[in-house]
Amino acid sequence: MPALATVFAGAVTAQTADFADTASQEAEGTILVVLAHPDDELVIAPAIAAAARKGARVSVLYATSGDAGPGVSDFEPGEALGRARRAEAECAGKALGARIRFLDDIADGTLTDRPRAHGSPAERFADQFSAVLRAARPDTVITWGPDGGYGHGDHRMVSALVTQHLQSLSADTRPALLYPALVNAPLPPQLAAQGWSLTSPDLAPVSHRYEDTDLTAAGKAAQCHATQFDEATRAMIAPGFHGAAWKGEVRFRKGL
Repeated sequence: MPALATVFAGAVTAQTADFADTASQEAEGTILVVLAHPDDELVIAPAIAAAARKGARVSVLYATSGDAGPGVSDFEPGEALGRARRAEAECAGKALGARIRFLDDIADGTLTDRPRAHGSPAERFADQFSAVLRAARPDTVITWGPDGGYGHGDHRMVSALVTQHLQSLSADTRPALLYPALVNAPLPPQLAAQGWSLTSPDLAPVSHRYEDTDLTAAGKAAQCHATQFDEATRAMIAPGFHGAAWKGEVRFRKGL
């Protein structure tokens, strides 16, 4: 999620908001979060932490290791960077209370490459995701919405492939599908400039409220991603989103 690198150059004053009109989803069962790259989880980090704290079994599945995105590090794109970012994902998972998993043999930035071709990265994603889903049998799947957050091609493709598979399942075997939603408008200039998409509040009825301990966990998860963000940015990601977007709860729209 490299677009976060300049989002919070200045501090955003933390504040709370009353969302009494929205539904609040209590954590239970098994949650599978499916994302494109390590650090994508930061957009919903306090919701992950809150769910794990309440007893849910939470796994975060990444399509790629992020091996093409050196961020602020001195790494060149490639295997060494991928190993470093895998380690950062494990660090973040530990902070949030989530199990971390990766799909195999899918390079960062390739999911949109000839997706209908036999053996394409998209086809490999679909095959592996199907196997993970059968084994995990989650109650809820969370993935990027069709906007990909800020239009990232890998994010959009992960959303499409996950949704395509889940919509093929019968009602008795299909988990709930949720997309993260930024509902607080207008977005601060730092977010708006990065192209982050807004969702109308009426389309985002599901909310995961979080406590201070969950926000602290989100901050610790952000600190793990040292290849992607400088120290000042890592320190501001969680409080910045808390003050500008989450405001006490992470909102979701229903995918299916």
